[in-house]
Amino acid sequence: MKIQSMFQKDIDRDINGVVQVSQDDQRSLKQELDEYIITKELRRHFATFFDNYVKAIDYPTGKIGVWISGFFGSGKSHFLKMLSYLLSNKEVDGKHAIDYFANKFDDPMMYADAVRSSSMPTETILFDILKQAPVNKDETAILRVFAKMFYRHCGFYGDDLKVARLERFIEKQGKTEAFRAAFESVHGAPWVDDRDAFAFFEDDLVTVLQDVLGMSERAAHNWFNGEETNELSVAQLVDDIVAYVDTKPNNFRLLFMVDEVGFFIGDNSDLMGNLQAIVEEIGRRCCGKVWVMVTSQEAIDSVVKVSGDDFSKIQGRFNTRLSLSSSSVDEVIKKRVLAKTEDADHLLQMEYEKEASGLKSLFAFDNPILDIKGFTSAAEFSATFPFVPYQFIIIQKVLAEIRKHGNSGKHLSGGERSMLSGFQEAAQKVENKDENALVPFYQFYDTVHTFLESAIRRVIDRCQNAADANDGLEQQDVNVLKLLYLVRYIEDVKANIENIAILMIDDIHTDKIALRASITASLERLLSQNYISRNGDTYAFLTDEEQDIAIDIKNTPVDSAQIVQSISQTVYGEIYPAKKYKYGKYDFAYDQYVDETLNGASTGGMRLRIVTVASDLYGVGDQRLIMDSQVNNEAIVILSADTPYFDELEQAMKIRKYVKQRNVSQMPESIQRIIRDRNDEARKLESHARSLIEKAIVEGKFYVHGEILDLKYGSAKDKLDEAMKSLVESVYSKLNMVNQFVDSDADILAILNGAYEEVGFTGLGANNEDALNEISQWLELQNQKMLKTSMGDVQRRYQAIPYGWKEIDIAALIARLIVQQKIQINYGGAVVGKEERRLVDFLRKKTEIDKAIVARRIAPSEELIRKSVNFLRDYLGAMDIPSDEDGLIHFVLNTFETKQSHYQKLLDEFYSKEHYPEKETVTAARDLMNDVLSQRKDNVALLKRMVQRQDDLLDSAEDMEGVEMFFKAQRTVFDDAKKRLASILKERDYFAADADTLNVISTMSTILAMPKPYSRIGELPELVQKVKTAYDGLLDMKREEVAENIRQCMQDVHQLASEARDAGALLRQADDHFVNKREAAKTAISLTELDAMITQLLNYKDTICRRMEVMSASRQQEAQKPTPAATAKPGTPAPKPPKIMTVRRYDLCSVKRLQSKEDIDKYVEAIREKLMKTLESCDGVQIN
Repeated sequence: MKIQSMFQKDIDRDINGVVQVSQDDQRSLKQELDEYIITKELRRHFATFFDNYVKAIDYPTGKIGVWISGFFGSGKSHFLKMLSYLLSNKEVDGKHAIDYFANKFDDPMMYADAVRSSSMPTETILFDILKQAPVNKDETAILRVFAKMFYRHCGFYGDDLKVARLERFIEKQGKTEAFRAAFESVHGAPWVDDRDAFAFFEDDLVTVLQDVLGMSERAAHNWFNGEETNELSVAQLVDDIVAYVDTKPNNFRLLFMVDEVGFFIGDNSDLMGNLQAIVEEIGRRCCGKVWVMVTSQEAIDSVVKVSGDDFSKIQGRFNTRLSLSSSSVDEVIKKRVLAKTEDADHLLQMEYEKEASGLKSLFAFDNPILDIKGFTSAAEFSATFPFVPYQFIIIQKVLAEIRKHGNSGKHLSGGERSMLSGFQEAAQKVENKDENALVPFYQFYDTVHTFLESAIRRVIDRCQNAADANDGLEQQDVNVLKLLYLVRYIEDVKANIENIAILMIDDIHTDKIALRASITASLERLLSQNYISRNGDTYAFLTDEEQDIAIDIKNTPVDSAQIVQSISQTVYGEIYPAKKYKYGKYDFAYDQYVDETLNGASTGGMRLRIVTVASDLYGVGDQRLIMDSQVNNEAIVILSADTPYFDELEQAMKIRKYVKQRNVSQMPESIQRIIRDRNDEARKLESHARSLIEKAIVEGKFYVHGEILDLKYGSAKDKLDEAMKSLVESVYSKLNMVNQFVDSDADILAILNGAYEEVGFTGLGANNEDALNEISQWLELQNQKMLKTSMGDVQRRYQAIPYGWKEIDIAALIARLIVQQKIQINYGGAVVGKEERRLVDFLRKKTEIDKAIVARRIAPSEELIRKSVNFLRDYLGAMDIPSDEDGLIHFVLNTFETKQSHYQKLLDEFYSKEHYPEKETVTAARDLMNDVLSQRKDNVALLKRMVQRQDDLLDSAEDMEGVEMFFKAQRTVFDDAKKRLASILKERDYFAADADTLNVISTMSTILAMPKPYSRIGELPELVQKVKTAYDGLLDMKREEVAENIRQCMQDVHQLASEARDAGALLRQADDHFVNKREAAKTAISLTELDAMITQLLNYKDTICRRMEVMSASRQQEAQKPTPAATAKPGTPAPKPPKIMTVRRYDLCSVKRLQSKEDIDKYVEAIREKLMKTLESCDGVQIN
């Protein structure tokens, strides 16, 4: 059956595929109303609309906006136009619009709402804002369009507000007919015909204004010359709208129905604000009598979001929001264009059942993003035939994207093409084929080609001409090129060979394999002539400008070394970034190569080499690669040639270099856009190249240390890990000699301290035995060659190939050899003992290992050990002396270090503070210890020095016996005697008459000054007691003397106080002082202190007595004052007062012990002489 005969309606009939709101001829309107399909989705939208619209009839509202959104071709303009005719209920072909819908609404309630809505007096102002908008698209553009269309609807000239206002003024005056008649009479032509050119006949218009309106000539000329402004505010327009509505019946409705508002506003926030102001004012002022209904490709939420600012109010006004989807369009196409006859439907469903399995595999797209597919059922096959379901989805995207990307396709908003007409035209092209035919997707090119920019059409036409002339191209190449243009901006379908082949299928029996081969050949021909470009496995249509740039990019040279470097960054920076390969407890550094280029610094160890198609090694035989991998200790990966990673990176670099060499900002915008696209292409190429490199590694060939490695499964990283694992095991063949590991310095210290425990059976390589033997044998060989070996040499040797041991494990192995007394560490010329705290640093620290020398240990002779043990037994008087080298050395060091420390402590804590006997002996003993210990770094030298100085050591031990005894038992007695003697010697004069005590003091001094007083220190306690007893006796006598002086002082003070006037307070003060002194004397422990107290007492007494004498003299003078009768005669001299000298009793009678008559006589005579001498110079002597 021919396709043409399958359809219910003639496929060749004239269908108005695109509804234009401005198209109002009767034939088009009749077809639109008659064939309008109310789909399930449209039914919901009609229900929503009528629900809100009918409510506003009974209840005034400010929510008067209807926002109809949907992608291009979804039928939103058609829906708006149908609403316009329904609500205004216009008569079309002798039939009211509502009557066309009598059988379209399946819900009686909905139809009742439609009838009620259409029965009200309604006028609609339906227009496409893109066609009516002014050239100057400023922030008031929407207001001016609304004003233009409103005034035009009122019969005024809306294109010029100045003229419209004049006409409205004349209308209000009721003089419209008079004005038009007068103008036609004066001008000779009707006003309506020539009002658009009124500026050219000023005199005629001025004359009419004077005659009809009674204006003066000057006023008429002033209006004409522009004093009347063209500006209009939103409020002014709404005032006019309200005035117009008020002239109509109460239930009148005026509807502004505006197509393409969303596209017109775009992201212009000023225009959105303009629309908001209009809708807000109409809603507020008109209370539901005036509505604004608009269409947009975007929902109102999206438009408001893009525009920015706060447009929440407009969302509230557009309370009715209707969004049309693709399903509605699909349903309309299937019903209006593709509806089948009963026979055709039966035939097609049978055909599907027969070919179902083949059809499912025929339309399996490669990684589609959209839900695009082939046929899912026999019913769907019949409903869509000769189209495939995916085409309904993709063509919508094609039309929208072509419109968006700056082609003349923008004019699609004018309605030149639609999906409906596109599917009809495509079906017409296969109408003479049978039920096996399908419409390939490139057929839709003719739907859009007429409104494409000439640059696009020129490329297709040139290709067509070349194919017609057999100039290297074929007709299929042209079809492929058309297809590539259609899907140029569709990212949801990847334009690779698989998907292109599917889109080119034109028969349900298509051989897909043959078709792919044919498509591949077409693509290669198009590529060779620069009609298309290739980005990885995808292809793209090129315009003439894009072709020119593509040729320049193709001819831009790039250095292959840069491509290799980029591959290196991808492999070692992203795919396999680890700088070290982890193998168990080991981390192995390795050199990273791509071809012959090293990435990073060389480690001198293993290598991982990635070989690209640019390398000389690419394509050489297996034997060469096997040999190289073994000689260089490397793993070689030959990247698979089946992935175009190199070509893609080369193309990306060509693009980058091309762009960098040009001043893009100075180029035309169209060229800048192409370059931006190419930059995006470069970015995608680089990203895709990464996955291709991974794939090339996975599919590559691996050569590891002389063997070909067969890796079956895994990712690129997994396979590289496996190759490195095999390389480590081959290169570091002695790695497993170390089978016990340490983790820290503490583990090494534990080994040195003897805490290491061996695990397993000896002789089987356990406990690192093989590693220990390996190191021991090498050190023995070094010793035989008389080569000095540092710890750094050991570390470097055993960290390198073929060992690869960890630095800390090597240090631990050396520590075990030290403990086993097989080797020793020399540092600074001295042996480092295993107990030395810095030994671990000498084994591990990079700054120390080259200074630490590993030497074969030389053990002391048996004779030296025997002599040492015998000496120590004599020296220490002990028998349990260790006889093994380490034990003996440890014992010697501990013994002499302890003694050295003890002697040094005696010097620091005692001799440095006090003078003790035999300091020289202790100093000599300490120095002797230091001399022996100076050889501590060499075991043999230490024992030899000790044996050499054994006589000195024995003598020193004997000399120190007295010192040790002194500090252990005698120092306290010595210190007490020394302290007592020092205090006695300060008051030695008090013992001048005590010969016995002086002898005791002399004896004490002699003992304390002896070089070795140890034998006589026992005498000191008794001598100290004798001195103390004698001193205590003198102390008691001195206390009695002080007490007597206090008694005499108090007596003298009391005697004078009795003679003085008002001396009571002074007397009490003196008594308190003397009492305190008496108490102080009782506790005084020094003779000197008591003597000083006597002097202080006498001085105080003299001070008090002088004050009392003054008080006493004042009293005597008052008593001796003469009476008036006894007053001397004038001229008689006053009597001279007597001169009295005061002498202290203590000065007159000094303290002295008298033992004979002669002593008494001398003492008394001395007193008499002092008194007589004093009297010579005064009238009397006062003894206090």
